[in-house]
Amino acid sequence: MPPFLPNFADVMTLKHLSILNYKNIAEAELDFSAGLNCIIGSNGEGKTNLLDSIRFLSLCKSLSVSQDSLCIRHGEDFFMLKGIYDGDDGSQEEIQCSLKAGHKKIMRRQGKPYKRLAEHIGLIPIVLVSPADSMLIAGGSDERRRFMDVVIAQMNLRYLDSVNRYAKALQQRNTLLKMEPQCDPELLTLWEEQMAKEGEYIYKCRKEYIEHFTPIFQHYYDLISQQHEEVAISYTSHCQRGPLIEIIQRDRHKDMAVGYSLHGTHRDDLEMTINGYPIRREGSQGQNKTMLVALKLAQHDFLRKTGNNTRPILLLDDIFDRLDADRVERIVSLVSSNAFGQTFITDTNKDHLDKILSLTSQDYRLLHCTGGCFRDITHK
Repeated sequence: MPPFLPNFADVMTLKHLSILNYKNIAEAELDFSAGLNCIIGSNGEGKTNLLDSIRFLSLCKSLSVSQDSLCIRHGEDFFMLKGIYDGDDGSQEEIQCSLKAGHKKIMRRQGKPYKRLAEHIGLIPIVLVSPADSMLIAGGSDERRRFMDVVIAQMNLRYLDSVNRYAKALQQRNTLLKMEPQCDPELLTLWEEQMAKEGEYIYKCRKEYIEHFTPIFQHYYDLISQQHEEVAISYTSHCQRGPLIEIIQRDRHKDMAVGYSLHGTHRDDLEMTINGYPIRREGSQGQNKTMLVALKLAQHDFLRKTGNNTRPILLLDDIFDRLDADRVERIVSLVSSNAFGQTFITDTNKDHLDKILSLTSQDYRLLHCTGGCFRDITHK
């Protein structure tokens, strides 16, 4: 799936995080362990916002809101995030993000602003497991495309550019399809050719990714479930029917009738099954949660073994809800091992975190969160 990202340090860990006016966190200066970092607190206190700020510094956006300005704390007109990362080769990275209301966000590396945010994606790979992941199963196909895109973009420099160019061509074609009287067919063909070119590349990357990813995912599901169920993922795309340009142009008259594009990689999807049936229809709450955790742990494993071979930071936000005790214990055993590197775990149940910390041989830090404030309660 070339071109891959250039090599960086094999392990990048978040050593220090500065937060100012991010969501409900007014101000925080936090030091972290290179191993396990556990955050305990009630719902709504700011645990998830802390993980979201770490994700923002890697992927240049929040998971929970679509507009960056909504990340600014109420009553303030800006936010700032700064992370200091240590590489296992002795290198250090300073990543900063700032946003003032009414302006564009600015991402800086070593104090120098990026010209394009895409240049930053993949430098510090990250995987987040959160309650919002339930939409991977229950939500629309756009959620499952995003699931593929967020990993591929972190290891393939060209892919994100291709996705953006495809989206622009799709938008332009849809605008032309709505025109009355009918638009210039030559102009329509121009955008269709752009869609087909980028779409074929997107399809190739997604297909290769799912082929390599699926057995890793099945391995983690088996570890957590003890092989009680059989799960599978299959990738569906219009590109499987033949050259995409032919698929797009074949039903152009239908697209003109509805006013938007019915075919292309923007309609790609993943079919997830359990024991041969769609999990969204047949899966229990525990099976759905097991699938989601296995998908994300496999993402981490996949990113570690491919791309720039950098071990991602793992964020686990309230993942133990709706899982039976046996599956919780097996997940705890997995994430408390050395295989996952720097890991952040939030929970409202201190018993879960105490069990993780009792099993690990890694260095760790335990924080308590109240009202967007964090207190170190590590006892070793």
